Amino acid sequence: METMEITLTAPVVVTDMKKKVKDILMCVSWRDFANTYFQKSSSWFYHKMDGIDGNGGEGGFNEQEAEQMRGALIDLSNRIRRAAENI
Repeated sequence: METMEITLTAPVVVTDMKKKVKDILMCVSWRDFANTYFQKSSSWFYHKMDGIDGNGGEGGFNEQEAEQMRGALIDLSNRIRRAAENI
C-alpha cells in the first residue's frame, strides 16, 4: 500500500515592509504610491506597511503584493533616474 504525504506550507506574508523601506520612508508620497501602483487607498497601504489588517490583527503584504511592491519601487526608481538625466 502506497502512502501519500501532503506538505502544507504557510503563505508568505511580509509584515516588516516599513523596515525594509526605511531609507526612503519619508521621501515618498505613499498615498500617491498606493493609488498609482496598487489602485488602493492610503489607509489600506499604511495598514499593509505596518503589518496589520484593517481590523487591527496581523496582516502585511502577501507574496503577490510584495512582488508588486518590488516592481513599483523599481518603476519609481527608473522614473526618478530619467528625471535626473533630463536635468
